[in-house]
Parts: sequence; C-alpha cells; structure tokens
Amino acid sequence: MDSIVKKLSEIESAAAAIVRHAEEQKEVLDHEFREKRNQFDEELEKKTMEKINEIRSELEKTTSSLLDEQSGENNDSIALLKQQYEINHTKYAKDILKRITEV
Repeated sequence: MDSIVKKLSEIESAAAAIVRHAEEQKEVLDHEFREKRNQFDEELEKKTMEKINEIRSELEKTTSSLLDEQSGENNDSIALLKQQYEINHTKYAKDILKRITEV
C-alpha cells in the first residue's frame, strides 16, 4: 500500500512539475508573441505611413500639374479675349451705342 501511495505521490509531483513547466512556457510564448505582434504593428505602421506619404506626394504633383495646365489655358483664353477686343473694340462700342440709342 505504501508503494502505491508513494507511486501516486510521484505521479502527482511529476504532473505538478509538468503543469509548472507548461505555465512557464506559456508565459515565455506569450511574451514572444507580444514582442512579435508589437514589431509587426510597428513595421505595418511604418509601411502605411510610407505609402500615405507616397500617395500624398503623387497627389500634390498631379494637383500642381493640373493647376499649371489650367492656369496656362486661362492665360491663353484671356490673351485671346484681349486680342479679339483690340480687333473689335470699335465695333463693340458702335453696337452698344446703337442699342442705347434705339430704345
């Protein structure tokens, strides 16, 4: 009977040691997982910011290009209107005078 109790006690001690070891391993694995997750989050944040900055830079270039293009078109339109005015200003003045005097 003593040998059975002794064997059960040994088994219980071994089981307790296994549980302790498993808990220690769990803590180590939890710590490693947290570190890897934090590292992943930092890398993802860095890549995300780089991509955002790249997109922002491309958007600024595109916007600047469009504004320059529209500015050039506007300048061309203004120059054309001025040219037409210089050519036709006498006619415009006569047409305005005619409308005023007809009423």
